[in-house]
Amino acid sequence: MTDQSFGDANSHFQRPKTQANRALEKEANLPLTGWQQEVSRGLEFGLEAAESISDRSIPTFSRGELPHFAGINTFLKAPYLEDVRKVGEYDVAIVGVPHDSGTTYRPGTRFGPQGIRRISALYTPYNFELGVDLREQITLCDVGDIFTIPANNEKSFDQISKGIAHIFSSGAFPIIMGGDHSIGFPTVRGVCRHLGDKKVGIIHFDRDVDTQETDLDERMHTCPWFHATNIKNAPAKNLVQLGIGGWQVPRQGVKVCRERATNILTVTDITEMGLDAAVNFALERALDGTDCVYISFDIDCIDAGFVPGTGWPEPGGLLPREALSMLGKIVQKAPICGLEVVEVSPPYDISDITSLMATRVICDTMAHLVISGQLPRKEKPAYIHPEAQSELVEDWR
Repeated sequence: MTDQSFGDANSHFQRPKTQANRALEKEANLPLTGWQQEVSRGLEFGLEAAESISDRSIPTFSRGELPHFAGINTFLKAPYLEDVRKVGEYDVAIVGVPHDSGTTYRPGTRFGPQGIRRISALYTPYNFELGVDLREQITLCDVGDIFTIPANNEKSFDQISKGIAHIFSSGAFPIIMGGDHSIGFPTVRGVCRHLGDKKVGIIHFDRDVDTQETDLDERMHTCPWFHATNIKNAPAKNLVQLGIGGWQVPRQGVKVCRERATNILTVTDITEMGLDAAVNFALERALDGTDCVYISFDIDCIDAGFVPGTGWPEPGGLLPREALSMLGKIVQKAPICGLEVVEVSPPYDISDITSLMATRVICDTMAHLVISGQLPRKEKPAYIHPEAQSELVEDWR
């Protein structure tokens, strides 16, 4: 029932086996090497502090994590990798896709990567409950943003696919900060270019199905999964959509889901069957005959009261703790090949809470990849094909 005494050796109080107390023990086993290296770099590059400063680990010019309100923001203040040819030297590469030309109502997601990076400065790389310190356990870089072309979806899609293919093929784990959800097609297309004959399942957190062929006569943010599941490496039977529902699910998209036999759970389905059963449902279908899983997390899958800064707010979504719980269990139980977080629109946000939620999704994903042994990578996963090839398109007409 108990495992450890509180206080001194004569204390009769025992430490219960709670998550918190397990976390205390995990922290004791984490190294401090990364932090010490960051402090040393700060002193070298930022100069020693003024003589009146007692803490001699503080430099004159802000470098690294502290202070959280200072410095030039990358995601989690990770190193900015200007030379993207070296991206394969890192375990994880953060990349922004500031594209909102696929938006059909409220623009602003082109500022999503900026907003997420800005509020990510609030976070440290350490998570108490999970007992993970990203700075100590993986190498992380921010490669900046893909150069998208305003008002031209197709040229932007070509840029996105080429950029993601480059990161994916390097062996670095790609984490994409959107941008509107139209980017889901070119990101998956970029992954598929280096899958060879392997296949990818897609787990899609959202309130909307996003399976129309076109919207307003173009491939918009309501259309990524129609086109992604046209690619033979990404079969429609392995598309799983979690949290779908409400008054913004176009019937054209529902028809496609029915015809292609995709997999959908509503918020009611998830709450009634339970989170564990929903996770098992998603994994069973996404992994059926596939080699890896790509996660697309639309921030509006969460109830609009928690994430007002999005282009399509919809009440009745998942609670943050439900979404994070499901995400963590999926990441720990499947070979994950990439993550995108989309539809964060800072112009509509309040106190950065939507951007903060996106930051949490990204950080939690990295932590669960560490816990499950997927990061750091000792070698490139077997599903990464070294040679780029054009995607093979399935004819659904």
